[in-house]
Amino acid sequence: MRTLLTLVRKDLIGFLRNRAALTLTFVVPIALIFIFGQVFGLNRKDSGPTGIRLAVVNASSEPAAAKLVDALRAEKSFRVITEFINPDQSRRPLTEDDARAQIRDRQLRFAVVIPHDLIAENEFGLHLKILSDPRNEIETQLVNGLLQKTIFSNVPELLGQSLQARAKKFLGDDSLKRFNGTVATAVASAFGGDAAEIQRRIESGDLGLGTLSSTGKPAPKAADPSLRTLAAPPSTPANADGEKKPVDDIFSRLVRIEKEQVVGKDVKSPDATRVIGGQAMMFLLFALSGSAAAFFDEKNSGIFQRLLASPVTRAHLLWSRFIYGVVVGLVQLVVLFFAGQLMFGVDVLGHLGLLLVVSTAAAAACTAFGMFIAAFTPNAQAASGLATLLVLTMSATGGAWFPTALMPEFMQTIGKFTLVYWSMEGFAQVLWAGQSLVQILPTIGILAGIAATVMSLAVWRLNRSKLFE
Repeated sequence: MRTLLTLVRKDLIGFLRNRAALTLTFVVPIALIFIFGQVFGLNRKDSGPTGIRLAVVNASSEPAAAKLVDALRAEKSFRVITEFINPDQSRRPLTEDDARAQIRDRQLRFAVVIPHDLIAENEFGLHLKILSDPRNEIETQLVNGLLQKTIFSNVPELLGQSLQARAKKFLGDDSLKRFNGTVATAVASAFGGDAAEIQRRIESGDLGLGTLSSTGKPAPKAADPSLRTLAAPPSTPANADGEKKPVDDIFSRLVRIEKEQVVGKDVKSPDATRVIGGQAMMFLLFALSGSAAAFFDEKNSGIFQRLLASPVTRAHLLWSRFIYGVVVGLVQLVVLFFAGQLMFGVDVLGHLGLLLVVSTAAAAACTAFGMFIAAFTPNAQAASGLATLLVLTMSATGGAWFPTALMPEFMQTIGKFTLVYWSMEGFAQVLWAGQSLVQILPTIGILAGIAATVMSLAVWRLNRSKLFE
């Protein structure tokens, strides 16, 4: 028994001394649990997406338009943008053309346009337009759901306000007040309640329909019995099969929403095009960071010492390894994208030139990352543990696994400092948005800057390390 305990103690001591094993056992799972917890809102009061940039163009003079803008601002998931900032930093109201241009330039993904005919003269209902760049299906469905919830939950009051404003134009203020007063008195007489309160709510546009829940049942909003009577759901019509339509369908008939996809309309395989870039980057990072172990293998086998005894300098060894990594990374990305074309119909050949440019910049950043790992770790085991931690966290926060909009804003900011985020931006600009070389140059510049910065740190560290001795 004593011998057995001694052997167990030996294994535990070895495990505690192995930083790579400790990292993979404790640090990596804790980091991923934290990220997933933030995404799914565990123990967060403000669970759900936050900070989604939403342009709102208000071209209507209807009171309902201002009410709708306020309702969208009140939705915590959105960061509503209603102004355009000119080059001289002056501001003006956002226009539909501004919103389209910003969506094409990747500054925005979604916009709500409230047209001048929010309520047409010859029809009863609201007219809205939604512009989008649906490059991520999960995020698009989420935003559409939030927009519909916000719009439909305010439809009764919006319609009531607009109808009151239109009636005032035709009847005049005094005649409309008398009409509202007559209606309020009749309702109070028939159902009970305070006539003055009923008239106030009629004039504010709240006819009680706003108390309907999404299931069509009255919600306990108004204490006044007369107002609850006004809120009673209408008889639900049945279709040809005898199935009743939900009340939500009634509201959808009151709002005519035009949906327009501004970017990516001609993409042949949209779902695969959205996904393949993130997965390709994650596996490229694993491949190139794994190659960092080759530094330690060549040191242990004496290859470095023999090479340095010949007319070869440390700089030659470092930059040859960098060029090798870029070539391997570029080939891997191209093969993965062509596999996506063969399996899912991703249009690679139609964008091959620019895709090679972005892939080269991404491969350079990944190679620099691998050399950085080798420079700042003492052995192959430690390099493997640190690489696994960084690759998984960068993939998660950079958007390779799920939309960054699902994360808190501070994690969205962190994600923008990762090479995964900018590589995926570059792939989406080429394959999804079909942008030109000039348009993708800022993204290429950021990836090149990441590669240069990380590579400089790696070279500085490797030149002062004992790796080549």
